[in-house]
Amino acid sequence: MADLQVFDPAALLVRIDEATRCLLGVAEELDDAAMRADSRLPGWSRGHVLTHVARNADGGRRLLSWARSGVEAHEYPSPEARAQEIEDGAGRGAAELLADVRASADRFAEEYARMPPAAWDRELRWTAGQRHRAARVADSRLAELRLHCVDLAAGYTPEQWPPCFTEELLPRVVAALDRRADAPAMRLHATDAGVRYAVGAGGPLVEGSQSALLGWLAGRSDGADLRVAEGDRLPLPPALY
Repeated sequence: MADLQVFDPAALLVRIDEATRCLLGVAEELDDAAMRADSRLPGWSRGHVLTHVARNADGGRRLLSWARSGVEAHEYPSPEARAQEIEDGAGRGAAELLADVRASADRFAEEYARMPPAAWDRELRWTAGQRHRAARVADSRLAELRLHCVDLAAGYTPEQWPPCFTEELLPRVVAALDRRADAPAMRLHATDAGVRYAVGAGGPLVEGSQSALLGWLAGRSDGADLRVAEGDRLPLPPALY
């Protein structure tokens, strides 16, 4: 996940492609019945997760087209339309789901490759109304792929995230929580990197590896591999993704 101030589109596309291959490698081990089994996300099967990943690629492609051409193109028509697309596609068989993820990822990569350097600075509007530079499309796509690979609940865990991904996303997640009024105060110590963070002021000290902290804060683990001082309880972060 690149710093948007030193955005390197070619290098980030390599990482997006690697994350796509990783997710497909995990999903290829699942048969039709496994696709209908529960994912880590409440109310979603693995088919829901893979359909979402595919539609996310299409939404990102439309935003990139807007940035490149200047012709407004919505990520999704509406949150309701997005949800319906995911629901409609979730019950497909494994082969169709995998083909959709591959084809949508290829379409995203093709549009990505067409982006002139100046287009990455164009401001776009996402479905929920937030505005960001077009470079955020690439940044967000990488996070979607890595996080949802864990959500397949098929053996891939936060410990398998590339170190560069955890190093870059962890401080951003902490910053996002620090802006949330419903986030509990906590102090964080990434023991493998010797880095400390804080959400709010005070609170219990939570220690663990960068991947363990990120997995927990991003809602991809229960925090069982983290440590808190005797007598303290592990805080409950609000959902971010």
